[in-house]
Amino acid sequence: MKSTFLHAAGDIRVEEVPDPVILAPTDAIVRVTAACVCGSDLWPYRGVRQIGHPISMGHELVGVVEEVGAAVTTVKAGDFVISPFSFSDNTCQSCRAGFQSACDHVAFFGSTDADGLPTVGAQSELARIPMADGSLVVVPAPFDQALLPDLLSLADVMSTGHYAAVSAGVGPGDVVVVVGDGAVGLSGVLAASRLGAERVIAMSRHDDRAELARTFGATDVVAERGDAGIAAIRELLGGELADAALECVGTEESMNQAIGAVRGGGRVGYVGVPAGGSRLPIGVLFSRNVTVGGGMAAARHFIPELLPDVLSGAIRPGLVFDLELRLEDAAEGYAAMDERRAIKSLLHP
Repeated sequence: MKSTFLHAAGDIRVEEVPDPVILAPTDAIVRVTAACVCGSDLWPYRGVRQIGHPISMGHELVGVVEEVGAAVTTVKAGDFVISPFSFSDNTCQSCRAGFQSACDHVAFFGSTDADGLPTVGAQSELARIPMADGSLVVVPAPFDQALLPDLLSLADVMSTGHYAAVSAGVGPGDVVVVVGDGAVGLSGVLAASRLGAERVIAMSRHDDRAELARTFGATDVVAERGDAGIAAIRELLGGELADAALECVGTEESMNQAIGAVRGGGRVGYVGVPAGGSRLPIGVLFSRNVTVGGGMAAARHFIPELLPDVLSGAIRPGLVFDLELRLEDAAEGYAAMDERRAIKSLLHP
């Protein structure tokens, strides 16, 4: 089968590798219908995160189950499924609390599972899914095939944007600032709007992303950054600041922007994968009583909550995919996102 590998910064190759097989009775083999490139994939692609050997890429997919292990009971061959970016048993203490991304046996695409068995990246034609009962979410049939991008977004970016909003305690009547205009940030705008925020301020310097943010429910767009960005927010809000902010980038600058955007006693939900020395200014949090929560989203927890709204068309998070390519053209998908010619690239094997 074909699978995508990063050999070095900027060097994406689609290569032939053996098809995955059932290695444990709790496994499933999924034929990938659609995968995608994530903003977090760009950190190693840009060389921000160093790699010492070729790595198997991708962690978001939807597809059809081809085979299941003898112990799998909740999915079967022929089921159309969403796989979250992390695998979980869905039974341990962390999973029961709704934090499957912190599962006692958590595993990830393109690495090894809890038993040391290899997993391939999601940017492939086939994928072995460990702990299939705990990881996979079945999409009820039939469904409109036009919803494929929306379903794929639930594997990561929409669930992650939603977690940012939940972590910030967003609710009806809130004023929310979203820092980051990538797919996760835009999903955060949609999530905040869905949760009833009265005003959503998207921080974006790009016309196409600002336009999509407005489609997703942003009431205002701020292009400025740093102190100028805070001043612009105050001007919009009549001298006040936001109730909550969503940090969807993962740098020190974006975290400081989010913290500076909220009033005393405000809340920050952070989901940006840490890069560039992100750290918290504890003194500022202490003196201004700002609460910071979040981390790696438990997509497996949120997919069942968000899935009905996707199937009904109430939300269309798949609009973040503005470039669709064949798997063999994955390198162009990475380059387009790196050069900001695309918000998010969808790959069809």
